[in-house]
Amino acid sequence: MHYLPLTPVLFSILVFLVIGLIILVQLRILRYAYMKLGLSPGGALVLLFGSLIGSYFNIPVTFLPGPLVRSGQIVDFFGMQYVVPLVTSWPGTVLAVNVGGAVIPTIMSTYLVIRYQLWLKSAIAIAAIAFIIHSMATPVHGIGIAVPVFAPVVTTAILAFILSREYAAPLAYIGGSMGTLIGADLLNLDKIAGLGAPVASIGGAGTFDGIFLTGILAVLLAGIASPSRPRPAW
Repeated sequence: MHYLPLTPVLFSILVFLVIGLIILVQLRILRYAYMKLGLSPGGALVLLFGSLIGSYFNIPVTFLPGPLVRSGQIVDFFGMQYVVPLVTSWPGTVLAVNVGGAVIPTIMSTYLVIRYQLWLKSAIAIAAIAFIIHSMATPVHGIGIAVPVFAPVVTTAILAFILSREYAAPLAYIGGSMGTLIGADLLNLDKIAGLGAPVASIGGAGTFDGIFLTGILAVLLAGIASPSRPRPAW
């Protein structure tokens, strides 16, 4: 299953944001921020583009019976425009996992937790951000669960910085991406069936922009605050 989670205009903004970050990384202005994640500049670019391109793909998991679905529409929420995919003869809601908004952040967060042995601090960061995001998450008819885009960014960076100055950057990515994923989508699975969404994508439309921007921008904020590159535990 593949479709853009946002309208082409808003998705293009994310693409231009990534291009801007690429330029800054290549000019070594932001290179240290990604080095704090244990990534080379090339690895950082793969992470960014992988998340964007992966947002187009959804892996079906199960089928949820429900009311008549909305189709081929655009839903506005907190200034963002989310795309309801065009479907025909669609009797309910397909629950799917978004590659760019769920699979890649989960793999990257697991890598960071193991690399820096941040088991306890990561658990605290994820739980705190999940609680905050869950309080902001709103069921949106035709889409699923949506969250405001920018509100959690500074909160994530500050929390990561409080938990550990040295490991603020990896904690910001872990807490920002996984906290949003858990707080918005996983804790609201019981509300999805009645929203009339043709596809409810975990980490997809409604939360992808929050996961992408919270994870990436929180890393930059935390990277600016953290004075040195964290030491790997292995």
